[in-house]
Amino acid sequence: MSSTTIKAPHERKLRRKTNFRESVKNSLTMAYRGLLKIKRTPEQLFDVTLQPIIFTLMFTYIFGGAISGNVQNYLPVIIPGILVQTVITTSIVTGVQLREDMDKGVFDRFKSLPIARIAPLAGALLADTIRYTIATVLTFSMGYVMGLRPEGGLGAVVVAGLLVIVCSWAISWIFAFFGVISRTASSVQGISMLVLFPLTFLSNAFVPAETMPKLLQWFVKINPISHLVTAVRELTNSGTVGWDFTISLIGATVIVAIFAPITVRAYMRRA
Repeated sequence: MSSTTIKAPHERKLRRKTNFRESVKNSLTMAYRGLLKIKRTPEQLFDVTLQPIIFTLMFTYIFGGAISGNVQNYLPVIIPGILVQTVITTSIVTGVQLREDMDKGVFDRFKSLPIARIAPLAGALLADTIRYTIATVLTFSMGYVMGLRPEGGLGAVVVAGLLVIVCSWAISWIFAFFGVISRTASSVQGISMLVLFPLTFLSNAFVPAETMPKLLQWFVKINPISHLVTAVRELTNSGTVGWDFTISLIGATVIVAIFAPITVRAYMRRA
């Protein structure tokens, strides 16, 4: 057996490791590019900075007295709901900006560079986790200013925030797929809102499911958004990790397992 035959598997393995490291490095570089875009056009953060404040004030003072008797009792209910709704909605931006970059020819220029072809897509998804983090911190901060004192403690609040960020990152793969296959950025936003709007409002984010008609209760209870909201409430208000926490993580894993490969495949065909 020749020495070339013996070395071949080792060389292939080494080449794969090198390619993986380069892909990670290039993706982080593209993520840094995304952060620079935010720095140069800070108005991109209006949705994650203003929405938590406006929605928290609006929903709390409109529904607080009717649902929980007063604002103070409603805060433990509404803050987790606003958090999930705000951060999940923010994930739509991933697909919209991806489509805009592709329409402007930015990705065509990337193809001429000696970088991993998947890096622009992966970098965009990584950069958007900063947006999710900002929305999470602002929502909890707004709740604290209004009088929310989480019984679960700071550690549970951090875990709840990380759970929402992870699940939103997973969902962003769905909208990234829409961004790759759609023809315009406006169509990405329209399709995404058509999917997300019913899921967020037909959930237990704002009102208890028990107050809804029985047929609607059935949908609300199987709605993945409801499971995520319940998991955040349990962590924030009592510091417990329940079945809804597990379901949320399983759901996020399934979404990534399904949509990451088909998004990458669709992107590679167009890149």
